[in-house]
Amino acid sequence: MGPTASGKTALALELAERLPVDIISVDSAQVFRDMDIGTAKPDAATQARYPHRLIDLISPEERYSAAQFRADALREMAAIAGCGRVPLLVGGTMLYFKALSEGLADLPQADPALRAEIDQDAARRGWPALHLDLARLDPETAARLQPNDAQRIQRALEVQRLTGQPMSALFTVQRAAPLPYRVLALALVPGERAVLHRRIVERFAAMLDAGLVAEVECLRQRYRLSADLPSMRSVGYRQVWEMLEGRLASAELQERGVFATRQFAKRQLTWLRKMPAETLDPLLGESSARAIEMVRRFLGD
Repeated sequence: MGPTASGKTALALELAERLPVDIISVDSAQVFRDMDIGTAKPDAATQARYPHRLIDLISPEERYSAAQFRADALREMAAIAGCGRVPLLVGGTMLYFKALSEGLADLPQADPALRAEIDQDAARRGWPALHLDLARLDPETAARLQPNDAQRIQRALEVQRLTGQPMSALFTVQRAAPLPYRVLALALVPGERAVLHRRIVERFAAMLDAGLVAEVECLRQRYRLSADLPSMRSVGYRQVWEMLEGRLASAELQERGVFATRQFAKRQLTWLRKMPAETLDPLLGESSARAIEMVRRFLGD
């Protein structure tokens, strides 16, 4: 586990080179087909040598939930273990890790009419105003969401209105569903935030150079997309979408994309602080060797 640009993929490939592990992606954006550049998806050559499961599952028109991820991940883990190998879960979607390790709350299904009503309210008043509404109804959930996190604010308000209870209360009584595996959790946490920020700047610039804008243009032509779909709410894609819609000047794209990515990394690190894991600083030269040794000891127990 780790924030964006912390070196998760590089470490995973090192582990896959030296140990009998198969990689499962834990990334809510890499599940979308044809979204390669902005999700930092491993290229074809890398995937040919080190196959990644749970990548390219659905079209950008579709939605994918933590519950679907848990079911898919458990299926792939069982298949890998059945071949005498070890599942290696790699990614930065902390909600997926939490859902996998702890189970899921019994939340109601989505209500399209209610969601449309919440969207209309947001169009009139703005998502920050709805975030304030949520803070009054469910302060615990609101505290971990950004004022413009439309998807999660919408879901939290939807759950509260459907059940009459705050989402945070439902999570406290969630079903216990422990994993049928021993788990070694490793968290990549850069010791110097400034270095992580510099990596984020370089990474987003590289994505733009690789054709991120053209990728989004192709997606808009190929699929029936809208700004409220989870695929187009992903960091980077959202900013390019706004530029293509004329709501963001092209000269501001990189700055806004970097800012959004930094905020995303900050949220990932907040999640990590609450998750039990062995911490590694990827900025230290011996972190890879230490990780490999930790996994070897774990597998040898």
